[in-house]
Amino acid sequence: MPFTLRNTNELWAVVLVETLKRLGLTCAVICPGSRSTPLAVAFARARPQIEVIPILDERSAGFFALGRAKATLTPVAVVCTSGTAGANFYPAVIEAKESCVPLLLLTADRPQELRFCHSGQTIDQVKLYGDYPNWQAELAIPGAELGMLTYLRQTVIHAWEGCLFPQKGAVHLNIPFRDPLAPVPDEVDLTHLQSQLNHEDFWRHIKPLTYPPNRSPLFPMFSPRGIIIAGIAQPIDKEKYCSSIAKLALCLNYPVLAEGLSPVRNYADLNPNIISTYDLILRYPHLREKLAPEFVILVGEMPTSKELRNWLQQTQPQLFIIDNSSRNLDSLHLRTVHLRFDICELSEFPSSPPNTYLEDWRHIEIKTRTAIDAIFEKTNELVECKAAWLLSQILPPKTPLFIANSMPVRDIEFFWKPNNLGIQMFVNRGANGIDGTLSTALGVAHRNQSSVMLTGDLALLHDTNGFLIRNKFIGNITIILINNNGGGIFEMLPIAKFEPPFEELFATPQDIDFAKLCATYDVEYELITSWQLFKEKISQLPTQGIHIPTIRVLELRTNRKVDAKWRQDNLNPPNTAKP
Repeated sequence: MPFTLRNTNELWAVVLVETLKRLGLTCAVICPGSRSTPLAVAFARARPQIEVIPILDERSAGFFALGRAKATLTPVAVVCTSGTAGANFYPAVIEAKESCVPLLLLTADRPQELRFCHSGQTIDQVKLYGDYPNWQAELAIPGAELGMLTYLRQTVIHAWEGCLFPQKGAVHLNIPFRDPLAPVPDEVDLTHLQSQLNHEDFWRHIKPLTYPPNRSPLFPMFSPRGIIIAGIAQPIDKEKYCSSIAKLALCLNYPVLAEGLSPVRNYADLNPNIISTYDLILRYPHLREKLAPEFVILVGEMPTSKELRNWLQQTQPQLFIIDNSSRNLDSLHLRTVHLRFDICELSEFPSSPPNTYLEDWRHIEIKTRTAIDAIFEKTNELVECKAAWLLSQILPPKTPLFIANSMPVRDIEFFWKPNNLGIQMFVNRGANGIDGTLSTALGVAHRNQSSVMLTGDLALLHDTNGFLIRNKFIGNITIILINNNGGGIFEMLPIAKFEPPFEELFATPQDIDFAKLCATYDVEYELITSWQLFKEKISQLPTQGIHIPTIRVLELRTNRKVDAKWRQDNLNPPNTAKP
């Protein structure tokens, strides 16, 4: 039915309930209360597709919903107002966990500004049920923007999945609302959003979920204008992983946009469809438009590239994510379906005829790769990003390489050249921080073959206590230290134009003499003064093995301002040769 909306809360609740209805919700238990008004009204509108049952006592409501879910083997929603009302669901939540019953708890709440100030019917409802839910989250304050509505839609989809996978149980969504709660006008123009919601494209990808996932057919719909994104991944069998992605790409005739942190770039002979320069390509507006996809398959986690992420948000393709965990990997909130299995499990692949879209990508990749390689070949000054480009060509085969966050991971994505060296990539991209960088790299290198770490100065300094592991360390590690005396990544942000406080509070130069620092910890040190010396030191890594453990630091001193200008001059249109 068409949506007629009068205020932001009503809009929010309608999207939430409509998403649940399309996922397969058939029963909602509603407990009376004021703060949950938008939810109650939205569920009332969803009749008869959703049976709505009012129950006065929240404890009884929770157990009634539990019984209904036991009988149907599908999630049942139970709704309450703010305050102690939600606490009465707790016994049913415990039972849902212990007996593996799918239960979706929707607790209305007061907004943050009314908490912890003795406002009525207000308690701390965040993580109200401890560790008993399969998953739990507090939704954002309702917002009347399309981006907020796609976030809501995809979060509700993830919540529904959490009720069912990897095992059935409870999921808790805490939902704050500001006034007005009743469906009365709030002076926000919702006209443009009503047209979006009344268009089937907003909802088309939402299907009732079945578990275990149905893998045949793999994709119920696909377009010749499709791409595969090989994102951040550290699979156990890297060659099999890359081969599976290659088979899918060759059958579908899709280009593979391969993140530098994916093993795909290090097994290049397996896959002729690799696109390694997508970040550079997508800096050109005419290419962003020409190459806009209708269909995207993401394997692994979304790449770091801001250009890629913005492009996907702009073009809004259908997205399928192949990942065998229960994580929500849809950070862009696209029209997304999670396929919960490992790419290596595929034995049958869909097919598609050859198309000019793939050839366009390949042609542009060759021109862009040739152009950036030529730029690096003639760059003799020590600019930090050339280190990543060189490493992809001169590291010994199978070398374990740990990459620090901030600029090193981006340089790997932007410039790592496809090769057949089988380099083993390691990175801490769970929370994307610089905590424990050195210690993690030493853990990777311990009792391993000779290893390498690529880091900036701040990431290394943040974890210099890692050098205390030296006496117990067994192995060899070469630390490539890009020392630009501060946080180079901040030079790429708008705040760099504001001085003060940029240099003191953002770049935070530490003015450390790393030769003296290394001497303190009895660590080998050498200053690299040319790219020729760099290649000599990296192409032949220490091979003493476990008998003579080695930690050595190779320092490349660069200039943050020069690095930032080099990137601006060589990577951004119109200065790079036009693909």
